[in-house]
Amino acid sequence: MGGFQHFLLLQVLLLGVTGVFYTYYKPNANSIPCQEVAVSKYKCPDKCSDKCHNALKGNFITRLTTTLKQLTPITKPVVLEENKENHDLDTVILIWSWPFGYKFKGESCSPLFGIKGCHFTDDRSQYDKAHGVMFHHRDIGGDLPNLLNTPRPPHQKWVWMNMESPDNSQRWTGLDGLFNLTANYRRDSDVWVPYGRITEASEKDKTFNIPPKDKLVCWIVSNWNPNFRRVKYFNELNKHIKIEVYGRHFNRSISNDDYISTLSSCKFYLSFENSIHKDYFTEKLFNPLKVGTVPVVLGPPRENYEDFIPADSFIHVDDFKSPQELAKHLTFLDQNQEVYEQFFTWRQHFTAARTIFGVEHACRICDYVKQYKGYRVFKNLNTWYWG
Repeated sequence: MGGFQHFLLLQVLLLGVTGVFYTYYKPNANSIPCQEVAVSKYKCPDKCSDKCHNALKGNFITRLTTTLKQLTPITKPVVLEENKENHDLDTVILIWSWPFGYKFKGESCSPLFGIKGCHFTDDRSQYDKAHGVMFHHRDIGGDLPNLLNTPRPPHQKWVWMNMESPDNSQRWTGLDGLFNLTANYRRDSDVWVPYGRITEASEKDKTFNIPPKDKLVCWIVSNWNPNFRRVKYFNELNKHIKIEVYGRHFNRSISNDDYISTLSSCKFYLSFENSIHKDYFTEKLFNPLKVGTVPVVLGPPRENYEDFIPADSFIHVDDFKSPQELAKHLTFLDQNQEVYEQFFTWRQHFTAARTIFGVEHACRICDYVKQYKGYRVFKNLNTWYWG
């Protein structure tokens, strides 16, 4: 007899014995106290007869159950727990090529994002078993001819993943109709993964204090192109206010260990994007927000920024007629601490968090594939992304 059937039989026996007990047994109200649970050697007043009856009933069932357990152990139904080794139960995502060579495991999805049951592999022999395949755009070029001729299982999702702006992404012919889903910083992508987020502050984060400042304006830059709008704006702004500059272009590199301390010591940071596109806000924006520095942004219009971050947390260069006017405003804020501190009012309720590149994309792709099983194809990727 199976464990579960045995369990049902014992339950029936328990109910039967209980019924016989209450049919022929009449409890003595004076033999059990109201305050105790069926300890028959005590006495209780007549007014407590109902309570005594219930106490005796509970005691009898408890003792009977204990006895039955001692006579025949009950086998509990087996609860299937998540088994990291049992990948047959997981949603399998094939990583066609690790983004920039950065490897990660599906087991990271649960503690980081609360997403369970994901398994990542780069073993292309598992292609037919994969529920989804993640393609990093930068690595597609050499494989594109093969991909165009590769048959795809009907329920498998091909996901185009890219975090570079259109200006920094090679436009390949043949992408239209090749993928089912997109994973990108744009809000209208299927799997939206921005460079960072404004999240609710924990109790610890609500005690935020503005870090000590000994620099007014800072900029860290390595990708220098005289035709970039940000370079032209910097060259003009630098004529009217002192800017501490760092990065490869200025032969003044900063180590990872010194990055946060340097950034947090600046009152303002030039969060100038290298290209201007809708929703394209990179770590240049979220890093200063996170460490307690006011970003001065150059990128999409202010309205687009305000879709993502508080309006009073940053300064937009387009709010001023010229770099000279911006320099005057930054000087004013430097001399008026109370006004400057208003840029951090939002930190009483929120904090900034950076996206974990690669693993977050794969985990959220896994979650999407797990939840949405329907047919989907993206026919106009080139038009959608490059215009």
